[in-house]
Amino acid sequence: MKILITNVNIVNENKIINGNLLIEDELISKISETEINVNADKTIDAQNNYLLPGCIDDQVHFREPGLTHKGEIYTEAKAAVAGGITSYMEMPNTIPNVFTQDLLEDKYKRASEISLANYSFYMGVSNDNLEEVLKTNPRNVCGVKVFMGSSTGNMLVDKLETLEGLFSQCNLLIAAHCEDEATIKHNMETFREKYGENVPMECHPLIRSEEACYKSSSLAVALAKKHNTRLHILHISTEKELELFDNSIPLKEKRITAEACIHHLWFSDEDYKVKGSLIKWNPSIKKRSDRDAILKGILENKIDVIATDHAPHTLEEKHQTYFKAPSGGPLVQHSLPVMLEFYYNDKISLERIAEKMSHSVADCFRIEKRGYIREGYFADLVLVDLNKSWTVDKSNILYKCGWSPFENVTFNSQISKTFVNGNLVYDNGVFDESKKGKRLLFTNNN
Repeated sequence: MKILITNVNIVNENKIINGNLLIEDELISKISETEINVNADKTIDAQNNYLLPGCIDDQVHFREPGLTHKGEIYTEAKAAVAGGITSYMEMPNTIPNVFTQDLLEDKYKRASEISLANYSFYMGVSNDNLEEVLKTNPRNVCGVKVFMGSSTGNMLVDKLETLEGLFSQCNLLIAAHCEDEATIKHNMETFREKYGENVPMECHPLIRSEEACYKSSSLAVALAKKHNTRLHILHISTEKELELFDNSIPLKEKRITAEACIHHLWFSDEDYKVKGSLIKWNPSIKKRSDRDAILKGILENKIDVIATDHAPHTLEEKHQTYFKAPSGGPLVQHSLPVMLEFYYNDKISLERIAEKMSHSVADCFRIEKRGYIREGYFADLVLVDLNKSWTVDKSNILYKCGWSPFENVTFNSQISKTFVNGNLVYDNGVFDESKKGKRLLFTNNN
């Protein structure tokens, strides 16, 4: 199968060229600024729209197995593809928690049957499964996930002995959720004494505070430096944490990296009064100054990648009192449109979006033949129309939970086509589900 894309602005490796691109079967076979003479099975005139490498989301919660009333691999991967995400890495806090190699492989098998996007799954860490964690294959697993702070799924690892063992012995990338549990518990009791069960949602960033984040993140960084571990700190939410990260060396040489998430870039604590529990995440959305500093950290390369922490819950679950309403929300369908909105408002370039949502994720995790628009690489591509506005509403939301924190937001750019391994999976609202995504592979993943 040969697909020729003509008259397209290719955004890749810090430049934009107008040209043509040929896909043969699963791979990009030719990129040229001049005409490509070939008998293609399908020719797409891109009409000067923009072609970006497919986004790679290094943190999602698709809720399968055990929590499929909220979301499942099939529905959430489909929403991801519609949002320009061609590969994802999914977390282990499902039911059962992914604490064994057998449970991990069960998820891979399931994804091979139903996921429209490419996939990888993290191995989960508990206080007593280190031996099992160390069996993880670095060739075909993205990394291990440790919760150094409790969140959905109760996978808290709070024993320093366990953390020392993990950081000293694990040769894979360790992805860490960093919030200090003792600080959070103390803050919870303080606000419970004041408000009872009816704690206002605006108190969430005071409970899951800057102090809680920094104390845990700085511990993780100290352990990584002590043991020369590959550490990736997820969802940075405070300005203060930025001082923990180095932007003086190239990403490929970094042993300690950081991620920012869409909700921490878009919302601030001023939005709790309107959005309430719909923007209750862990770590919490904090001050406007934190939000602005996170974007600055991205532009200055202190933060290496942009992801979603997509974590759906039903509206019934979210519409509860503070202590009962779970943290998290759906984001994969709208993350690239959000970043394109930042581009529209002159806050970030298209080249930088491609870097932080594709190139850098591939480099950080050492993903094989993905994340770039290069000849010989898998044809994971997203075509965007920068001049086609649309409004998020329930009729166009694809998440199984049926809602989005971006409802009623109008975006100025729209994803028109998404290719996964050369297959035109998404075409202006129409899906081709005849081919499924592939398991991600990793090179020198230690």
